Amino acid sequence: MQLRSVRGVRLLDGTVTDLHVVDGRITPDPVQVSDPGVDLDATGWRVLPSAVEPHAHLDKALTAHRIDPDAGNDLPAAIAQWRALVAGIDGADIAERALQAVRRYVANGITTIRTHVDVPSSGDPMRGVDALVALRERLRGRVTLQVCMLAGHQTPTAVLADVAARGVDVIGGCPHIAPDPRAETARMLDLAERLDLPVDLHADEQTSLPPADAGLDIVDLAEQVIARGLQQRVTASHCVRLGMLPPERLARVLELAARAGLGIVTLPITNLYLQGRDATHAAPRGIAAVRQILDAGIPLAAGADNLRDPFNPAGRADPFETTSLLMTAAHLRPVEALAAVTTGARTVLGLPPAGGAPGAAADLVLVPDVDLGDVLAGAVGARVVVAAGRVLADTRVARALDLPTAAAPDLAPRPLTEVR
Repeated sequence: MQLRSVRGVRLLDGTVTDLHVVDGRITPDPVQVSDPGVDLDATGWRVLPSAVEPHAHLDKALTAHRIDPDAGNDLPAAIAQWRALVAGIDGADIAERALQAVRRYVANGITTIRTHVDVPSSGDPMRGVDALVALRERLRGRVTLQVCMLAGHQTPTAVLADVAARGVDVIGGCPHIAPDPRAETARMLDLAERLDLPVDLHADEQTSLPPADAGLDIVDLAEQVIARGLQQRVTASHCVRLGMLPPERLARVLELAARAGLGIVTLPITNLYLQGRDATHAAPRGIAAVRQILDAGIPLAAGADNLRDPFNPAGRADPFETTSLLMTAAHLRPVEALAAVTTGARTVLGLPPAGGAPGAAADLVLVPDVDLGDVLAGAVGARVVVAAGRVLADTRVARALDLPTAAAPDLAPRPLTEVR
């Protein structure tokens, strides 16, 4: 269903207004009756920018049932489990599971996904990239899918160049697990410069490394970006070890990262699951130093990372699961948590603004007009998801309780109805 207007909806600032949609964007001018689309009465609903998943692994998604749950749970164990599993996975398998995962993301309010995809050392190294590039084209006009090649240090540069030429949007890798992290970072930046593509590298991901090494991935990446005068957008994902640095040292690392123009992606659910397992007490929380990152003026995005695979057997593909964790585990304020999965994530991914402001892309999620805290805690059971003015998903949960009526407002919204 294509929308022409959304009437009587509450904005994040509390204003109740009408939103008008023309050519997939919000326009300040009232639409004409002759314009295509449907007018919705959204009284009793709140509108937010649709969410972004800035760091997914769609090639791995929904494989948790295929692994031994007792085989180990930290990052090295998860890597070993995936390498054994991927040898028996073909492109059709990846494509089918990836689409299943995308459907979950969209139903929960996510209309943009950046997915990393491995270049396997066994079998056809192109199969994951080919499957996800084809899915990107299949979803075009509905979901924005960015495909980020996830290079391994063992893969020859010539193979990576061939894989990248299949149509990836972003160059990525895991220098921190390479024998020579600095050389691997340089190799990824060389490839990105040659192909004129943005970069998204896993960095400072393991809390089990010696404290003296914390922050070195970010420092090295920032120094190389500055030395090259790199103009492309560069992202550092995970960055959990920044949370282990003392304030003075952290401030120096973040000043360098800000000078390099890096964006940072924090991934609380997967990092809370994987990190700190070797600690006997006072376990590190596996969360990036998000308060200090924001205070340093560095663009911050937040996502879930893995979805029911060896790296995270849980997860709901839900941006409000991420916001809940950002508030409880990282102590962000509600509006900051929301920004990390919406406006901040779009900044990190290099996307134009979305939401209810004039000129913004009409990528929206409508939720019941209740306290924002209930929304960000994932407590609401109704979401209407819009991409470029088109309704992609409409979810309402029916609930019946044989209990006294509460004095507080119900979380169930008024029906959305077409204006006649």
